[in-house]
Amino acid sequence: MKLLGIHHVAIIASDYARSRRFYTEVLGLEVLAEHYREARDSWKLDLRVDGGTRIELFSFPSPPARLSRPEACGLRHLALRVADLDAAVAHLEAHGVASEPIRVDEFTGRRFTFFADPDDLPLELYED
Repeated sequence: MKLLGIHHVAIIASDYARSRRFYTEVLGLEVLAEHYREARDSWKLDLRVDGGTRIELFSFPSPPARLSRPEACGLRHLALRVADLDAAVAHLEAHGVASEPIRVDEFTGRRFTFFADPDDLPLELYED
């Protein structure tokens, strides 16, 4: 088997409208499709990330909270590549989104920072 890359990452939002605004207006992701799934009382929003990867944003009635801290076993965070980390952090700040201090990856020498989506899902910006 040869994997060709990551097709999508799925995220379940506690407040669909709030998270939709965050991912489209703050992060600037392009809407590819949006569907209401009546049988599940659920929205599904397909978002395009440059490079071909997608984020699928879902809503479900009363989803349980995700454990983000302390870090739990399983998927840790979603890392997004940016060309200019300082500009990206300034953009987040202009939208009221706080980020951690910028750090340098000790193995690659690349700069990165973490912030959170409206449901406290850890997101990373990694300067490429």
